[in-house]
Amino acid sequence: MEYMSQEGFDKLVAELKELENVELPAVRDAIAEARDKGDLSENFEYHAAKREQSRLLGRIRFMQKVLENARVIDKSKLGGDSVGLLSKVEMTNLANNARMTYTIVSPHEANLREGKISIKSPIAQALLNKKAGDTVEVRVPAGLMKLRIESIEL
Repeated sequence: MEYMSQEGFDKLVAELKELENVELPAVRDAIAEARDKGDLSENFEYHAAKREQSRLLGRIRFMQKVLENARVIDKSKLGGDSVGLLSKVEMTNLANNARMTYTIVSPHEANLREGKISIKSPIAQALLNKKAGDTVEVRVPAGLMKLRIESIEL
């Protein structure tokens, strides 16, 4: 079971509809057009379109499975005193006093540019169930990182 925000769920549904209603028919048209050109054994367009169709079908099946097992979290029922899924955490890196803010989300919603990190990431795992003012140590690829939690919001 995958827990996610309503926003993340809606994005996945929209992407799935786009794949099923726009991209897949376009690839099927490309396959039909390439097939009409004759000899399929040396037809690059045909083989490229078939590969793209296979990739799209795999992505569609994956997304259908994710949505089938998804559970949307009601933010009003979450506690805001400790770090959990959908918590927005402001923290300070104690090594260089750099402040950063991340929202902890499901792996399918993670996007570093938007400040969203996966709950399965090392930083999120270290922060889980901690409270504002707590200091945590996180083992990251660059070494050991010490973080102090400044605030937690929902």
